[in-house]
Amino acid sequence: MKLWQGRFATPIAADADAFNESLSFDKKLYKVDITASLAHSEMLCRCGVISETDKNAIHDGLNGILQDIEAGKLIIEGQEDIHSFVENELVSRIGEAGKRLHTARSRNDQVATDFRLYVRESATQVIGLLKNLIATLIDLSEKHLSNIMPGYTHLRKAQPINCAQYFNAYSEMFMRDAERFQDALKRINVMPLGSGALAGTSYPINREITREILGFASLSQNSLDAVSDRDFVAEYLFDCSLVMAHLSRLCEDTILYTSTEFGFWEMPDAYSTGSSIMPQKKNPDISELVRGKTGRVYGDLMAILTTIKGVPLAYNKDLQEDKEGLFDAEKTVKDSLAVYTSMLQQITLNVKRMEKAAAEDFTCATDVADYLAKHGVPFRTAHGIVGKIVRYCLNENKTLESMTMDEYKAHSEVFESDILKVVKAKNSANARTSVGGSSRQSAKAGIKSLKNRLKKL
Repeated sequence: MKLWQGRFATPIAADADAFNESLSFDKKLYKVDITASLAHSEMLCRCGVISETDKNAIHDGLNGILQDIEAGKLIIEGQEDIHSFVENELVSRIGEAGKRLHTARSRNDQVATDFRLYVRESATQVIGLLKNLIATLIDLSEKHLSNIMPGYTHLRKAQPINCAQYFNAYSEMFMRDAERFQDALKRINVMPLGSGALAGTSYPINREITREILGFASLSQNSLDAVSDRDFVAEYLFDCSLVMAHLSRLCEDTILYTSTEFGFWEMPDAYSTGSSIMPQKKNPDISELVRGKTGRVYGDLMAILTTIKGVPLAYNKDLQEDKEGLFDAEKTVKDSLAVYTSMLQQITLNVKRMEKAAAEDFTCATDVADYLAKHGVPFRTAHGIVGKIVRYCLNENKTLESMTMDEYKAHSEVFESDILKVVKAKNSANARTSVGGSSRQSAKAGIKSLKNRLKKL
């Protein structure tokens, strides 16, 4: 039976009913719906709106429904939505007392409360997965604190960097993601229950009681806004989108660095796939899938933004479209974070290949320019001198390390013998001791900073 059937002389058409239903996806909310209903009925009883006897019957009934669902004895089906399912099942079990549960409550504030409870828990879980990924990246940083690799701009070798600095960079991205979710919890953790359909309620309720039971940090301050606010959904999806953006960047690096052209990393067999026709192939399908799934999460964000942009106050049925996109993004992000963390825990680095690559293609050219500038040559002039040195090396099949002192002197009398140490890749990386720089010292400080922030999440 529909909760609203009394107004209508004829039942809803079968096709309209099928189009209108949300049970097929909002059944995921069964636990939070029961949790919120337990809190609501407790509050009604304390405020004298329902009797202690009715409250106890309601609690026994709701707890029984929860146990039966989780034991697989009760199948969620046959109703318009999860809220109708729980209420009708309750009435069938305990009779008249069950009909009093919905006193001083509308499905509008009920669903908003349920969904906030669900999203609050989901955001907390995503933070946990991000922490695991950051911890894995920190482990890689510590393991490779003494190794160097090429740093790139425009996908061209730029300067030698510390491997730990590289992994720290991704840790910083995912740390921001975790902090964003943590900050979003301030706005997610607001209770709309007690707002009614849109205008509040005339019953003598105490919303603070329900808030405290459900662990919300604060109460919504406007009932019109409370039942129609889905900003928290959009914010959650935006945060998910940035997680996927950062994962996708790491995926791209993984795909490149595990290729034979780079050969910096070795993919674990357990997280690779082969070809149905080419027996030699070892494909980075996990990275490619995560990179591809980023687009669908972006789509989920755009969908909710498009949905809420034209919804007039207060609640409208459009807002039923808030759940499927969030459920999709939630699963995608959780699965992607979990599988990528596991894969990174088994990845190996070809340190010798990386360090050799870090010394090639004039990656220390900036160090030569800095050397001249530190000895009084204006940097722009120094830049021009080094540009000519690079051109000379290309013409003479030389490297900065293989040039003789006579050749350096031919380009500038400022050069002294210590230039030959400056152009070594590891020295180049370790020379950059500024905060966040590529030196071993700076990378180690970065690890310490990340660990401290990780503890605070």
